Amino acid sequence: MIEYDLAIIGGGPGGLTASIYGSRAGLKTLVLEKVITGGQMRLTSGIENYPGFPNITGEELSKSLHQQAMNHGAEILSRTVKSIVFEDFRKIIDTDEESFGTKTIIIATGTRHNNIDCPGAREFAGRGLSFCALCDGAFMRNEVAAVVGGGNSALEEADYLSRFATKVYLIHRRDEFRADKHLRTRILDNPKVEFIPSAVVARVSGSDIVEEIEVKSLKTGEITPLKVGGVFVYVGNSPNTAFLPPEIKTNAAGYILTDDKLETSVPGVYAAGDVRDTDLRQIVTAVADGARAAVNANRRIEETPCPELGKTAV
Repeated sequence: MIEYDLAIIGGGPGGLTASIYGSRAGLKTLVLEKVITGGQMRLTSGIENYPGFPNITGEELSKSLHQQAMNHGAEILSRTVKSIVFEDFRKIIDTDEESFGTKTIIIATGTRHNNIDCPGAREFAGRGLSFCALCDGAFMRNEVAAVVGGGNSALEEADYLSRFATKVYLIHRRDEFRADKHLRTRILDNPKVEFIPSAVVARVSGSDIVEEIEVKSLKTGEITPLKVGGVFVYVGNSPNTAFLPPEIKTNAAGYILTDDKLETSVPGVYAAGDVRDTDLRQIVTAVADGARAAVNANRRIEETPCPELGKTAV
């Protein structure tokens, strides 16, 4: 079993930043990411609020962070974490291929997209129902698309889809958007986007792919069928914490509880980014969390009076 000073579970912006800070501090650092580094950031068509980069795609920023982490000596592996076992000063991470020993852990597994709750939503996921306009937007060329949601992601992706689609329905259960003001202004000025407020998708249907949705008014109960070539869902997220042992405490929604050092209820285990119980989930806050968690993990190794927590030779 290979031993590490710091193992980071999750390769999004928080996890990759933690690996940069850990490696620079001289820690033998491992990143375990089950899909591809970047997380949900990689699927974002455009990022306008990351300091210093007024217009960069999620894929570009993901690739840059990945390369920076590699340059500083972090080891990045594609693995799915199955379980974590805690010993006195050592943690064992079991994956789908092998196990790893580590002195400290940072959990940066982020969140996953919620789906809408209606007939057809689960069946058509991946068959016209998508959570990524960047991935599937080109399929909407000369088609009609529907976007469900009212936050920043929904409005950003509706605007992006309007580059391809002939029309975009923006369906939101409330009367007003929750998105930032500049996004609200942009989407309301977009002639290809039609806002359908106080409504939900009641059914998704089609043959092999999505062909139609039914939209229900929450004020009148009226059902309106709409012909669409795709449905893009942005109705919130849930934390990726199902694999965690009960020793790591979470709130009622499953987000990890941490102290002011980002340490969890298990000493030597930290959390960073969207998976943490926090009041703001943005790329910039995930990056800050990753840096703080790695610095505190390094301090724990240096300050804990235990020979087992000495740094491992890289």
